[in-house]
Amino acid sequence: MILDNFLWTGSAWTSAGLGLGLVLLAYIAASTIKSWHRLRHIPGPPGAGFSKWWMLRNTLGGNMHLATKAACREYGPLVRLGPNQLVTNDPEVLRRLWAVRSPYKKGPFYEAVRFNPERDNLISMRNDALHNELRAKMAPGYGGKDNESLEAAMDKEILVFCDLLERKYISTETDYRPVDLARKVQYLTLDVITALAFSKRFGYTEQDTDLYSYIKITEDSMPVMMFLSIFPGLAKVLQSRLFRRLLPSEHDHVGFGRFIAVAKQIVGDRLASDQPHRRDMLGSFLAHGLTREEAEGETLLQIIAGSDTTATALRTTMLYLMSSPHSYRKLADEVRGASAQNCISLPVVTDAEARTLPYLQAVIKEGLRINPPVAGTMDVVVPEGGDVICGYTVPAGTEVGCSEFGAQSLSTIFGPDADVFRPERWIEAEKEDNKDGGERIKQMNNTWNLIFKYGKWQCLGKEVALIELNKVFVELLRRYDFTLVNPSKPWHSINAGIFIQSDLFVKITRVEAAKEKS
Repeated sequence: MILDNFLWTGSAWTSAGLGLGLVLLAYIAASTIKSWHRLRHIPGPPGAGFSKWWMLRNTLGGNMHLATKAACREYGPLVRLGPNQLVTNDPEVLRRLWAVRSPYKKGPFYEAVRFNPERDNLISMRNDALHNELRAKMAPGYGGKDNESLEAAMDKEILVFCDLLERKYISTETDYRPVDLARKVQYLTLDVITALAFSKRFGYTEQDTDLYSYIKITEDSMPVMMFLSIFPGLAKVLQSRLFRRLLPSEHDHVGFGRFIAVAKQIVGDRLASDQPHRRDMLGSFLAHGLTREEAEGETLLQIIAGSDTTATALRTTMLYLMSSPHSYRKLADEVRGASAQNCISLPVVTDAEARTLPYLQAVIKEGLRINPPVAGTMDVVVPEGGDVICGYTVPAGTEVGCSEFGAQSLSTIFGPDADVFRPERWIEAEKEDNKDGGERIKQMNNTWNLIFKYGKWQCLGKEVALIELNKVFVELLRRYDFTLVNPSKPWHSINAGIFIQSDLFVKITRVEAAKEKS
């Protein structure tokens, strides 16, 4: 009798468990079908409407930027990438979504870039009112208005960088010294941004080393960040008190945690000094009302956003120049000709002088266009009431991202050879418009400017970055010639929203005219 009861009870539990399992499966199936159904009319890769597998596979493969570009070419200007995720390469749509008065808000992805679990930074902040308030306080510092020595600080770091090349990496007829230009350029941009931010560079270039293993640990952590970009809800779990100890901490001796400690120390020292509002970015932030905690967070943001993206622009453009002999020679001749005629200053060109060099400006624009430094989809959320995008009805709550590589390679805007690095397109378009009164160059510039986003989310550091690019390209090509060591495999590059690039080995030789002047 007891055995019979036991067997019956076990059978009942098994039946109950099976029933619950079936109910759960039915619920999941119903939810999946419902999710697919709401965006079923929008084209996309097979199966993308049922799961995030397509997004995850391409993100972890480091080629999401190319996958979205290809998807837009295959399926049209609005593509479904996931159950609730769309992407567009339409510049007009992106300007409307990002406009100052747009009702669209930042998507959940942005919470994954919150450095302090308890406080947002300018990028992670999703509340428009708070974002606008913080942005207004920071704009004068980024714009250079409160930093009279901005160019002088850059000049100093560029000369330190050239000194590093002279000391260790110049090849001669008898001495071959290949160098990973990707890594060295990042040393330069890290020192430039820290010098601008708080008048104290970290010394990456001077010491020629990855201080605090920041670059290595950042690169090693990329798979986690890439995973969180697809499943941002997990970021909240990691930022919870239970798992917070797994995140970088100011008590770490290496990596991003070390930068947290340095940022806190620098802000603390500045507030305790008799000149907290000195003429640099940090001084400007504090003068315009940033609290200690806000200043610490924004200092960290500057280091990442200001160094990695500019480094990508420098090394990508240098790679394309070295791979395009005609463009390389044309830019080198322009720079060296201007130097020989004393049209540009020594020891470092001014920003105003660099802007008078037309081919240099075309090269900078083309380098940023062909490989935008920030290539995450950066989703925004469709507001209440829904919207019509590219002719499709899109319900409220849908996340809409940007295919930056797709937008910057539109043949309707940049010509049939839009996939080719060809700086001449900018000069040709301007000449054509001057001749026939057209607006092609305006359309190209408007689309190109989306690299820095637009409207309420436009990059505050845009002008600072362009000044740095102007100076670095001139000084490198005034002094040196660069040759790829391995053209068949020039570097290693993966996209994780921002780019992780390494092993860009080059041979550097002195330019004869530069030798004579030195």
